[in-house]
Amino acid sequence: MNTVRTAFICFGEINTSIERLKMKHDEALNYLETLGVSVFDCGIVIDDPHYASAEKAIEILNKHQDIASIVLCIGGWVPSHAVIRVIEGYKHIPMLLWGLCGWKEGNRIVTTAEQAGTSALRSTLEEMGYAYTYLYNSIGKPFPERKIKAFLSACCAVRSLRSTRTLSVGYRDMLLYNTQYEAMSVRSTFGIEVESMEMLELVQNLDHVDPKEVEQLVRYMRDTWLLLKPCDVSLLETGARYALAVGKKIQEENYQAITINDVDGMKKLLNFPPAIVFMLITKLYGIDTTPENDVMGNLMQLIMKHLSGKNAHYMEYYEYFDKSLLIGVPDYVPEYAVDGKTQILPAAFGLLQGSLLNVSKVKTGYVTCTRLAYKKGKFVMHVYSGEAKTPPAWEEFGWDQPAPQLSSLEVFPDSCTVDEFAQRVCSQHVIISYGDYKEELRYFCSLLGIEMV
Repeated sequence: MNTVRTAFICFGEINTSIERLKMKHDEALNYLETLGVSVFDCGIVIDDPHYASAEKAIEILNKHQDIASIVLCIGGWVPSHAVIRVIEGYKHIPMLLWGLCGWKEGNRIVTTAEQAGTSALRSTLEEMGYAYTYLYNSIGKPFPERKIKAFLSACCAVRSLRSTRTLSVGYRDMLLYNTQYEAMSVRSTFGIEVESMEMLELVQNLDHVDPKEVEQLVRYMRDTWLLLKPCDVSLLETGARYALAVGKKIQEENYQAITINDVDGMKKLLNFPPAIVFMLITKLYGIDTTPENDVMGNLMQLIMKHLSGKNAHYMEYYEYFDKSLLIGVPDYVPEYAVDGKTQILPAAFGLLQGSLLNVSKVKTGYVTCTRLAYKKGKFVMHVYSGEAKTPPAWEEFGWDQPAPQLSSLEVFPDSCTVDEFAQRVCSQHVIISYGDYKEELRYFCSLLGIEMV
């Protein structure tokens, strides 16, 4: 995630002492900086004749076009026209309307009428079509830190996602419906370009793979991963070659996420399950992966990465219980999601031989589970959170006996019941992020006009 960058403007009325406004300006600005926000200070604006202070703030704003948001810090009553004068050229940038508050002197409340200023501005900004959120301080209460940080992070994510690129190797694995995407809506809403690569190009790139790099990757796998059964080294070599062949394209085009045709592609046409390919891609290039041409999953991973600064991995739903969900993967989890050592098991599933299955334990903890969908011409985001715990013993029918325990979690939702979840779930795939990001996602969805359920 990029550093949160915002412009800061403090507003007040001409009849309020400049010393008092300066105190409020400094307190709010210093507070933002303690949150790790990179702030461009545009000074104090009042309703002075000929808009002299407004023009000075505009001059500073014009020098910093790379900001993700603007903080409108209301330090006291200010006529709305003075604020609009400053921001009318920046309607494309989301804004935080933030009202400071008064203070106490003994038993007496003293105020500069900050919320008179914010209450006059709130509906004005709404009517004029600004993208903003409204927060305020209260006397004797802490600053609304969680909401401030969440909103500014959401603004930063919206900006940093613009012009990112993802890659789909092949198209529509297993003729699935909810993994597809509508390219123009994705580009116009998020600014993300989804590009494609034919599997033929993947095979052709094998001719350009450096044998020394293959050897290094094989050595890494054998030294770092725990192979639970003897494994033919040719499987490791093949996985390394495919990862490097895809990696050539990733490095050339700077892709930030990738999905590959899995069942109808690599397994069916190349006779090679791509579990370790996905794992090596994340290890080598730091980007997130989903199988089965799940572009919508990739988009959700990108959103979470830009919001949280951390990778987010895909999993799948297997069973619903009274208070929990069994969520696992049929093949792999990336190393960053593994609790302990990565464990690889050579195994067979049905007619498919030569699978290298990741059966590692998955990190537990508090998680935010998300999924992006496209329904009836608009984007919808399914979000819930809960505690992820070690799952009970289970197996997926069809594996050679003794069947492996797949990498998995038992998630206990606390933001909804299991039945409420089930009535809103929109895909077999879900994106897992460690931590609570519901607040950031609310702001993100609000900024882009996405329905959050």
